[in-house]
Amino acid sequence: MRHALEIGCLCTGILCLFYYLGIVLYAGITTSFAWIWLSGGAVLLLLRFALRFESVHPHIWLRFLTGAVFALIAAALVVILVIGSRIVGAMCMVPQENLDYVIVLGAQVRGTSPSLSLKKRLDRAAEYAKENPDTIFILSGGQGADEGISEAECMFQYLSAAGVPEDRLLMEDASTSTRENLVFSAEIIRALDADKDSLGSVGVLSNNFHIYRALLLAKQTGYTNVSGIPADSVLVMQPHNILREICAVLVMKVSLC
Repeated sequence: MRHALEIGCLCTGILCLFYYLGIVLYAGITTSFAWIWLSGGAVLLLLRFALRFESVHPHIWLRFLTGAVFALIAAALVVILVIGSRIVGAMCMVPQENLDYVIVLGAQVRGTSPSLSLKKRLDRAAEYAKENPDTIFILSGGQGADEGISEAECMFQYLSAAGVPEDRLLMEDASTSTRENLVFSAEIIRALDADKDSLGSVGVLSNNFHIYRALLLAKQTGYTNVSGIPADSVLVMQPHNILREICAVLVMKVSLC
């Protein structure tokens, strides 16, 4: 059993370190939350060293410490499996047809062009617009310090060029987070439908790994008839994106307690 644990820690730790290197090479060293793979790999390799050391120099306190670390890892795996299964389930969601509104959540703009993640969202939005000609799109995203134009403006230009009529595209360019995307977009919908008691049927469009958390936030901020529209995401970054979303959902749920 101990030998199997040592091998497991060694192999998993090395995989985490190699995946961290892959993230850095693909997306850059400043990629948000990438440090967790480096930290996780280091912890697992240290744990393997501790197991080997304890087998040669048995000590009750070292045995207790390694046992406590394994217990924490087991608890973390349970959380990852529970929340991760819900995220994966939302990734497979079939979009509702003929929605009144679709909120396209912004993502990074590189200069004046969409990043790959944002482009995948916009391609999915263009596809949905073609299939559902009466749906109005709210393009939601402000302008970051490193962006040449707002995310909303970038999305407007891209979808207009893709053939979506401009009168179906509304821009919300003040938000800086997913929660603000949803809150500010709701204000636009209420202004358009001032005579209605509800926001109508609304879709939230984002990369597939983001849908579960986006829908949780939507329900928290007053959307009652809301569904997700998953767009594709970069495959090599999918494990990282899902793990980051698991942590974000956990923080969100804890903050509500």
